[in-house]
Amino acid sequence: MSPALIDLFLDALTETVIMVAVSGAIAFVAGIPLAVVLVTTAPGGVFQNRAVNRLLGAVINGFRSLPFIILLVALIPFTRLIVGTSIGTAAAVVPLSISAIPFFARMAEVSLREVDRGLVEAAQAMGANRWQIIGQVLIPEAMPGIVAGFTITLVALIGASAMAGAVGAGGLGDLAIRYGYQRFETEVMAAVIVVLIAIVCAVQTGGDLLARRLNKRL
Repeated sequence: MSPALIDLFLDALTETVIMVAVSGAIAFVAGIPLAVVLVTTAPGGVFQNRAVNRLLGAVINGFRSLPFIILLVALIPFTRLIVGTSIGTAAAVVPLSISAIPFFARMAEVSLREVDRGLVEAAQAMGANRWQIIGQVLIPEAMPGIVAGFTITLVALIGASAMAGAVGAGGLGDLAIRYGYQRFETEVMAAVIVVLIAIVCAVQTGGDLLARRLNKRL
């Protein structure tokens, strides 16, 4: 590749990393509380509330059922309201986050549900209140699974960020479309594919290692 293309490639890589990192952080911060609410308001949960559980579950399922490209377009007015534009890296973070939050919430919910019920009952027998059960039993015990689920979420975000490039979000997806596809720069397309594979492998490996370390500490 020419020096100019290399500069464009590095800029696109930076944009992809920013999109995935910011939207992933938002999904992690928002997804865990949603998962906790889903688990604790379910039948038998410490805050059992069937109405809240069903309503929240329906909302999450509604967002999860939408293909990302449709959600991306549908959220254009909301994205403009939040960041003032519907194109660029900052604009892409909005639909990426909204797509990732319910996805990760369901992942975290599964991990929280797998916590041994006996541990919760033991904590209750020792006088722990409901918030202590959540903070000192459910979340710590589920953390290896939560990390594994977050790793899968990051991998999905990498793919979604590339898809967002089709509508001017920037990043490696945009570079691949504008140069690799429209201008027939085969080496650009090949480089994007190789780098995306490398990023996914690095994220998956790092997430798996962290999950195993957390699991050994329990």
